[in-house]
Amino acid sequence: MELDMQYFEQMEQKIPHGKVRTRFAPSPTGYMHVGNLRTALYTWLIARNAGGTFILRIEDTDQGRLVEGAVDVIYRTMKECGLDHDEGPDVGGPVAPYIQSQRRDTYGKYADLLVSRGGAYYCFCQKTEEPENADPKNVVKHSCSCPLLTEAEVAEKKAAGLPFVVRQKIPTEGTTTFRDASFGEITVENSELDEQVLLKSDGLPTYNFANVIDDHLMGITHVVRGSEYLASAPKYNLLYEGFGWEVPTYVHCSPVMRDAQHKMSKRHGDPSYEDLIREGYLTDAVLNYVALLGWSPRGELAEQEFFSLPELAKAFDISGISKSPAVFDIQKLRWMNAEYMKKLDPQVFYTMAEPILKKAIQNPAIDLKAVAALVQPRCEILSDIPERIDFLQEVPAYDTELYVHKKSKTTKENSLESLKAVYPVLEALNEWTNEALYATLMALAEKMEVKNSLILWPLRVAVSGKASTPGGATELCAILGKEESLKRIQKAMELLA
Repeated sequence: MELDMQYFEQMEQKIPHGKVRTRFAPSPTGYMHVGNLRTALYTWLIARNAGGTFILRIEDTDQGRLVEGAVDVIYRTMKECGLDHDEGPDVGGPVAPYIQSQRRDTYGKYADLLVSRGGAYYCFCQKTEEPENADPKNVVKHSCSCPLLTEAEVAEKKAAGLPFVVRQKIPTEGTTTFRDASFGEITVENSELDEQVLLKSDGLPTYNFANVIDDHLMGITHVVRGSEYLASAPKYNLLYEGFGWEVPTYVHCSPVMRDAQHKMSKRHGDPSYEDLIREGYLTDAVLNYVALLGWSPRGELAEQEFFSLPELAKAFDISGISKSPAVFDIQKLRWMNAEYMKKLDPQVFYTMAEPILKKAIQNPAIDLKAVAALVQPRCEILSDIPERIDFLQEVPAYDTELYVHKKSKTTKENSLESLKAVYPVLEALNEWTNEALYATLMALAEKMEVKNSLILWPLRVAVSGKASTPGGATELCAILGKEESLKRIQKAMELLA
């Protein structure tokens, strides 16, 4: 078999050298799950921290799993998260194309090259190809006489149109040592490794083979992937050795777990990135939280929890990546998101909240900007808003037991007395602002010689029908307006009577 060695020399000459080059290589199979987003983020951070190049590559060789519109999801998510790529299908670059299905001829040529170098062989066995992601603990080793075929016999079978695959040739003796930045050196007996399919009978490469070819030809220096691929890692080394290529730095990340026993899974209802954004989480908060799922800053930043994307890029170090699985704690994310919400510019928060506010409150007399200002420091995620403010549209049915508050020392009886005292004072009030309302009611409490809470708690329940509200009694009255507030106080008195 004659090979065009000039082709391979030209491909080598295209490879960029001299700086860190990383790649995020998702399969377009639908949503962006949290583990995938973390891989994209870590890969981007490694490149940005080193002043290197970040590449987006689409791995679509598994045609059966492709989902229409999934590539758009990838682009949109990366853009929303600020994970800009320097090279990729949409922006081009020196080692294009960046879509695997467009590199089909390349894989065939390199499969032939590997065969010629003794690292692979043509296999004509008529059997079902092993699944690419088979359980590595239950390896069914392939064994056949195809490696013994002469070049003439191979040519004869090909000429006869017999279907074939290209298999990796594994040494029968000795060991292979693989080095990972997080897990260190991993050595396996070669006798434990299966001779995996590299090129399928349809001419498309398997995941492992395409990755090695593309990573080398794109000059990738650091590869970030999930620790589930550690079992396949020694076979990557043998492929690199078979071609005579330098092995990149591998960074395998432990999985993101739902709990101590279970990995996160969309099938089990765990949220994807899109789900989280739909539920009202902020992209910056999600990125900050995901960065800390399996990585921790070192040195003087060791105790820091809040990072902007530029701060993460400056602080990120591979040595901070943990070998232990990370548990996705939705309550911790809610807390972090709440902190981000508080720090938002009020106008930015209002722009985000406005569609939700308009849907929840149809009363044109209510100032939605005032509602936004009230709720911003008191909600964890945007989707909390409707439940927190629904009473502004209409007081819900409530039990008069709400008026009984141990700390405020209120009872149904003294609450009714308080509201009876409050009503005429507020009815006579001309300046209807939070400040004026508060000053007036404090003066009333002083006059009645009672604690402020004996006035404010019954009033808050009266105007909201709730035990918990995003604001105190006077703030709620200021937003509701004089007429609506007095109407609600009147109904509350009737209810208590």
